[in-house]
Amino acid sequence: MQPRARFLRDSAIVAHRNLLTILRVPTLLVTATIQPLMFVFLFAYIFGASLGGDQYREFLLAGIFTQTVAFNAAFTTVGLAGDLQKGIIDRMRTLPMSRLAVLMGRTLSDLVVNILSLGVMVICGYIVGWRIHGSVADAALAFAIILLFAFAMSWVGALTGLISPTVEVAQSAGLIWMFPLSFISSAFISAETLPGPLRTIAEWNPITAVSAAGRKLFDNDAPPSFAPATGWAADNCILYAVICSLVILSIAMPAALLQYRKVASH
Repeated sequence: MQPRARFLRDSAIVAHRNLLTILRVPTLLVTATIQPLMFVFLFAYIFGASLGGDQYREFLLAGIFTQTVAFNAAFTTVGLAGDLQKGIIDRMRTLPMSRLAVLMGRTLSDLVVNILSLGVMVICGYIVGWRIHGSVADAALAFAIILLFAFAMSWVGALTGLISPTVEVAQSAGLIWMFPLSFISSAFISAETLPGPLRTIAEWNPITAVSAAGRKLFDNDAPPSFAPATGWAADNCILYAVICSLVILSIAMPAALLQYRKVASH
């Protein structure tokens, strides 16, 4: 078998194994859907009335989509840390399979989880009043950008899981940087309202870029009270969102593979 075909086969086998784990432990999938639904209803109905009502709900959903796929990187983090702790990685290392396929299979299975999460949130979005006003092609591009970002964040999660000594550390390590990254952004508010350096961070934050790209392609306007975003990153949010994801992938993929070789050689 050709190396490329063997790599694809091995990746598919690992992805299938991870998806079977979710089927056997369905609470994992519940976690991927309940949390974003809580955020949707919390921001849409508790804070939404004071932030713009129906129009804010349309503004909100692209940010919720982006935040959810970023947080779902924790599946990769905890999954790999658990495989390391249980010795599954050691068993895979003894098999005649590509080392990259172990990581690729994990990230691909989590990409499937992200697709299911987005599907649930789209239904929820329609319930709270969100609508896609752009074309079908634009909406497809928006979801493609969000899923590309999800795939990139999964590789960050893979690296985090491989450098974590235990599952408990992996869970904490993933949240320590994810919460500030998601909230210092325009996922839920206009970045223009943030003070000083926080505004600059938010303007160039990848989560801001992906959220803004989604809103632009879904044709979801911000409430009138929100100051419009300015600067190159805002004006070119679609291009910048793609660039951010590709840069994250170009750094996280080789770093995760290098770390995998280290832990698998022990």
